[in-house]
Amino acid sequence: MIKYRLHLILQKIIMRNEVLLNSQNQMKIKFNKTYFLLFITLLITEVLIAKFLTTGFIRHTFGDYLVVILLYTFFKSFLLIKPFKVAISVLLFAFLIEFLQLCNLLKWLGLQNNTLAKLILGSTFHISDLVAYTLGIITILIIEHKRNQLQ
Repeated sequence: MIKYRLHLILQKIIMRNEVLLNSQNQMKIKFNKTYFLLFITLLITEVLIAKFLTTGFIRHTFGDYLVVILLYTFFKSFLLIKPFKVAISVLLFAFLIEFLQLCNLLKWLGLQNNTLAKLILGSTFHISDLVAYTLGIITILIIEHKRNQLQ
């Protein structure tokens, strides 16, 4: 009798969770070819910048501007989420990584001599990087807003 009641209680809990998971607030996964092609194009651009430019505006600032757009297009390639939510999430992530550079993230992780880690995570904090990230996200939001107006 007790086992049967426990079984019923567990069944109700599972059914409630299924209802919650199937609500409209869940993140939906769907492949978007356009965003994915933009992501690949930006990835190739970033790799070329990293490989052939060692200094200057394009390497240090424009690359940071593009990286938030790259991350945004990656997430939009697979997830059906409102543009503002993705854009703000990407911006917060970029800011987090940048501020972790103040704490010597690479040294803390034992990756201070790893070239790839330096390239991906960065090694020094710069306020100009935060500005570049912000401008990249503003660009995304403007483009998405204009795109939605045309539809």
